[in-house]
Amino acid sequence: MITYNPLDGEAWTSCPRYRPQTCFLMTKLGDPVPVDVSRIRRTLEDSLAEFGYAVIDAESEVTGRDFLLKIWKQALAVPMGIAIVHSEMTPVTLGNIFFELGIFQAFGKETLVVKTEGARIPSDLVRTEYVPYGAGFKRKAHSFMQTVIDQGEHYADMAENFAESNPLLAIDYLRRAFLILGDESLRDRKQEVFAGMDLQRRARNSVEALLADY
Repeated sequence: MITYNPLDGEAWTSCPRYRPQTCFLMTKLGDPVPVDVSRIRRTLEDSLAEFGYAVIDAESEVTGRDFLLKIWKQALAVPMGIAIVHSEMTPVTLGNIFFELGIFQAFGKETLVVKTEGARIPSDLVRTEYVPYGAGFKRKAHSFMQTVIDQGEHYADMAENFAESNPLLAIDYLRRAFLILGDESLRDRKQEVFAGMDLQRRARNSVEALLADY
């Protein structure tokens, strides 16, 4: 997959530092944070930890550089993102959250929207399945994670289906499966597929080489 720098629109020729089994949380940061948002976050962190997942957000690292670029690179690096929206959030905060959600979906990442009672969803996303915060929330969060794991296994199967006919697509499936499952053997398989493409003379920053560099 070719990606483009959000700051200048040019093709991105660097490989991100991938973070397998990591979820990026999109929500209100800084004070004051609604109590329900803090509770939702703790529940999500507990549920994800059961699957070996860590949770990060936009404040998890300080780069001293462009904030949008940091978010964009974090979206590239992780397998999934979860948005938490609350009825008390300002339009500016909600705009940021759904902008980030759009980045994740454009990159083909697994996504989930968690909303509290009274929180409004933009019309473009009214068909998106979301999880309401309330009774049964922890069970639904666990069910979502199991779905993500199943999807990762599906990506691994799809990679094998395309290993010969479309190796670039196979490598992309392997990358997605690796990010979700954290299985190092998927990296080894990626190397086998890449070696079979007979592209070793291509530049290190060629599209094929960047795709296989994870």
